Amino acid sequence: MDILLNDIEVRILGCLIEKEITTPDYYPLTLNALTNACNQKSNRHPVVSYEDTTVVRGLDSLREKGLAEKIYKADSRVPKYQHSFPQKFNLSGDYVAVLCELMLRGPQTVGEIRNRADRMYNFEGLQEVEEILNRLMEKAPPLVVKLPRQVGRKEPRFAHLLSGEPEIPEEEPVVSEESATMRVRAENERIAKLEDEIVALRRELDKLKEDFTSLKSQFE
Repeated sequence: MDILLNDIEVRILGCLIEKEITTPDYYPLTLNALTNACNQKSNRHPVVSYEDTTVVRGLDSLREKGLAEKIYKADSRVPKYQHSFPQKFNLSGDYVAVLCELMLRGPQTVGEIRNRADRMYNFEGLQEVEEILNRLMEKAPPLVVKLPRQVGRKEPRFAHLLSGEPEIPEEEPVVSEESATMRVRAENERIAKLEDEIVALRRELDKLKEDFTSLKSQFE
């Protein structure tokens, strides 16, 4: 299947896949929710700041390629968007989770993929993830590539090929971070995750308020 995506399309598609799995009650997504998902700080690399118009253009292109759909639901005042990635590429949930993780965070080792994609699929271990990566590399055309091992790193990284061959930057010396820096980064990730959860709770509260107002109007 000869489909090439740009970085914006990859981010949008990855977010649609992720949110369908992790927050199914809020899927399909409105344009506003999808834009927020693209711009969120947790589970993303690089972090971006897309405008609504940027996401709309990306969605239009994905729809032309048969990877996204715009739908209208009776209980919603605005259109919503959903993906058709597994159907288009004939992939099961475990393969979709691995590719989604690579789409959202870029090249990663087997261990990183296994740990980070665990929220989308319950892998039994590293061997299962490695087998999936190998099968994705064996597809025609391949959907994943193993990158050359970086200097100072023990494990090779894997990247998706949905945007073609990835550019490999020049090697930079690997510098070990101080333990304090690592703790701060971990704390920042926890804070970002809590912020995402607060946003989701606010959406749920707004939906409950809307349902209550609608119900109340029926008795007035």
